[in-house]
Order: sequence, then C-alpha cells, then structure tokens
Amino acid sequence: MDWDTTSEPFEVPSARETTLKTSIFLKGRGTFFGKAIRTLTLEPAPAGTGWWMDRDDLPNDLPTRVSVRNVWTTGSIISNIVLRSGAPHNYVRMVEHLIALKPGLSLDNVRIRLDSGDPPLFDRGSLDLVEQIEQAGTVEQEALARYITVTEPCCVCGTNGAFVAIAPHSGPFPRLTLDVAIQFSNAIGQQRVRYDLDRPRFRAASIARTNTSSAKKTYCQTVGRIFADIRNLGYTHQNILIVGRRRYRNEPRLLHNGKSLEAVWHRAALDLPAALALMEGGRLVGRVTSYRAGHALDVQLMTQLVLRGMLKEAVG
Repeated sequence: MDWDTTSEPFEVPSARETTLKTSIFLKGRGTFFGKAIRTLTLEPAPAGTGWWMDRDDLPNDLPTRVSVRNVWTTGSIISNIVLRSGAPHNYVRMVEHLIALKPGLSLDNVRIRLDSGDPPLFDRGSLDLVEQIEQAGTVEQEALARYITVTEPCCVCGTNGAFVAIAPHSGPFPRLTLDVAIQFSNAIGQQRVRYDLDRPRFRAASIARTNTSSAKKTYCQTVGRIFADIRNLGYTHQNILIVGRRRYRNEPRLLHNGKSLEAVWHRAALDLPAALALMEGGRLVGRVTSYRAGHALDVQLMTQLVLRGMLKEAVG
C-alpha cells in the first residue's frame, strides 16, 4: 500500500440532489483531433434526470444518457469509454474524464453540450473542470439523494490476474471506498492507493493525467498515422504522462514519499469512478477493489450488476 487516506476526515455529501448553479463553458485541443479546438458546455439539469450528453453538431439526434446501457466500446489501441445512442454517428469518445465528476463531486444532474464527439483534452487532467465547477457553484435540489449499493459481494476477472470487485455498503454514513492497485513492467511498476471518494480527495487527485508508454506514443506518431482514429491524436508532453521502461519521459505528478503515484491516482479517481458513474438512479456506495483492471473490465462489472439485478437502495 503506497497511500491510504481512509483514516482522514471524510466530507459527507449533500443529502439532496445537486446540480450546477450556472452553465460552464470550456474549450481546448481535441482528444482525438488535436489540431481542432473543441468546445464543451456543462449546464444545470432538473432533479432526477441524471447526466446527459448532447451534440450540437447533430441537431436531429437525441441526447445520450450517461448509462452503462449506452456504452458502445471501451476502445482497443486507445482505451476509453465511448457512449452512443441511436445512429452510429451519435457518439462521444473519451467520456471518462467528464463523467468521473458525477461521483467525484456528488453532482447528480448535468447536461453536457459538445460541438463534436471528440471532447477537449486538458493539460491538468480533470482539474480544469473541477475548478470551473467550483467557480460556478452548485445548488441543492428538492429531491433527496438516493444511494445505491450491491445486494452481495461480486467480482469480474480478466487476464493476468486482473479483477474488479464490489462489496455492499456498511456503516453509519454513505460512502464509496476505493482500493486500487496497478502493475506495469515499466517505470510505473506497482502502485496502490485506498481512499474514501469525497470532493476534497477527488479534487486533489483530478490533476492526474492519462499515462501511455513511450513505445505506444511512438507507435501512434508513426504507424498509427495510417488509422483515422489515431493520426490526429491530441496527446502532448503536457496532457499525458509518458512512461519509459526505467524512467518517466516527462515530469510526473502526485509524489508521495518520493514516489509518483500519478498513474494509480488517474485510475482510482478518474477511470474507475467514471465506470461507476454509469449506474443510473443514484449515488453508488460500497467498497470497490481493483487490481490491474481497465475500462473493459469496469464496464463488464457494471453491466453484470444490471443484468443480474444486483443493485438495491442502500440503508443507513
């Protein structure tokens, strides 16, 4: 265990549903089309509606609900969660850095407007979004917040010992505890953190960037240019963590006891919570344990919870 913050004070979220006080507008280089400037607007939404994504460039297509029911793919070469509804062209890629805000800030109802299916990628992970939300402010709504947990412990497993497991909520306060470990045969090595997801901890960790190996970055900039999804990829030395076999190729963040934990915090605060945000109807609580898992396994877990009817309202 590299960093365990579960003994630190926990910020109890609002007992009522929340939304934005005012709209937020941001723009930046595209995630998949780095030469293009993409825009993003987060707007308040009525109580009980959840999170929705609406592409302004597709006025004749319906908005897409942030739900495991609308996951199209989790990527292959570039791992990411893609949401789609209706026609094949009505999709949004790399949604995880956006929808992680839902559980991370206990922000229940939001409408996201985009000018394409390619949201902007920021140099500071999702911290730019967090700061904009803090500046705009949030408001409580009439509806009481609902908390959802699992009926019993369950787990899905992948290759090389990878797994992600979830256990029911217990205790006097609703909380989501995440225990996340990763293992790579490069400079990242083995990393593990455990924490209770609340606004202060999410804010601190939201600066963590996506990581990629120097070999994959070279591939994307050479052979990958043949493929439409890669040739304009907006990765730079600023907006991703680049990892070599023995050292980082750019400056890593989130050092603790002399060791950078940026890679595991990105997984623990953005990637995994984004998958948990795909659950409809409330705030997920319980204990989630993840080892060497990724988007595909995360989404598989959420899918099985729905298919097998393993979600219930939490009490206490």
